[in-house]
Amino acid sequence: MSQYQGDDMDYAAEDFEMAEAHDDMYFRVMGDSESDEDNDDDDHLDTRVTDTSAADARRGKDIQGIPWDRLSISREKYRQTRLDQYKNYENIPQSGAGSEKERGTYYEFWRNTRSVKSTILHFQLRNLVWSTSKHDVYLMSHFSIVHWSSLSCKKTEVLNVSGHVAPREKHPGSLLEGFSQTQVSTLAVRDNLLIAGGFQGELICKYLDRPGVSFCFRTTYDDNAITNAVEIYDNPSGAVHFMASNNDCGVRTFDMERFQLSKHFTFRWPVNHTSLSPDGKQLVIVGDSPDGLLVDSQTGKTITTLSGHLDYSFASAWHPDGRIFATGNQDKTCRIWDARNLSKSVAVLKGNLGAIRSIRFTSDGQFMAMAEPADFVHVYDAKNGFEKEQEIDFFGEISGVSFSPDTESLFIGVWDRTYGSLLQYNRCRNYAYLDSFL
Repeated sequence: MSQYQGDDMDYAAEDFEMAEAHDDMYFRVMGDSESDEDNDDDDHLDTRVTDTSAADARRGKDIQGIPWDRLSISREKYRQTRLDQYKNYENIPQSGAGSEKERGTYYEFWRNTRSVKSTILHFQLRNLVWSTSKHDVYLMSHFSIVHWSSLSCKKTEVLNVSGHVAPREKHPGSLLEGFSQTQVSTLAVRDNLLIAGGFQGELICKYLDRPGVSFCFRTTYDDNAITNAVEIYDNPSGAVHFMASNNDCGVRTFDMERFQLSKHFTFRWPVNHTSLSPDGKQLVIVGDSPDGLLVDSQTGKTITTLSGHLDYSFASAWHPDGRIFATGNQDKTCRIWDARNLSKSVAVLKGNLGAIRSIRFTSDGQFMAMAEPADFVHVYDAKNGFEKEQEIDFFGEISGVSFSPDTESLFIGVWDRTYGSLLQYNRCRNYAYLDSFL
């Protein structure tokens, strides 16, 4: 991946000009005359634009509260402008493409929450939103990891990394001096465990039901040490482990019972994302290469090379059945692979604007969501061969996408200086059989 060069909310230096051009166009269209200081004031924003509910949307209100009737351009015209002008970041030029798809509707808009701001620190890393139930979601908001409850409509700060963070517990290998002003690049939350990865190779582990931080570790002191992705999983014995993918070409696994490094594999290129198969035997490794790898999880040896993508990949995910998996790439495609025959991908799903930077399957295997860097999340019917797709359309950079474990909710973090928020979609259910009793 591209080495991070900026401070706080800046993009990498080579892409900053693109981001500024995007923002300039956005604010010209929105007619926003407020200063950046005003735009960063959460309380001020919340008094200007309120949350949008499903009932509001049914009455015709824009889901993000954008007042199109007061603007000099229609939503349709602005959408076309974005499609025409948005620049997809590519490490390998001219790798992107586009296509038409058959439509479906699987999740319906429920609420756009303005009181919690989902933010991004790196333009290529978009795994900063995690749901633990249909009402509970965790996300990055500037230097805070916050919890949002859609049931109580309250947000709570879980961990503030703007100052000094140090572990309260002593474990071998834990950096007791901790870290200061950690810039969180990636996040993972499962059950009561939260893992945050940082731009200097930091790993911060916190149990949500315990005070403070349990474990701090620096994976590497390499100059290009950024933690690109984290995955929490159960190993075959049932013990909780987590896996970190780093820009120093390493993949490391940690035993959470002893808070110890258990395995360290090294590859030829920076690893941007790693996914473990449901049976714990295989790893999908993607990174700064058009080719991905299927790897033995115990030895780190390559089983086969995954060929087909045209650029670097930043996302991967296994289907719960353990037979198929997906990879997301800067060539604007998500490829579906069958582990029983990896000579070529079995499907190629194409985005609209840019790279596929986040992929999630529902726990029941029915649906798969893939997120572009901005404006579009695509939900596919994975159970029926990915033939039908629901396209969720809004405006803003995407910080992450997450299904709730019970598959009932889909959360999308949206970041921009004016309309940043958290979108919630709920699973469509057909209750028509009940109508016969009415």
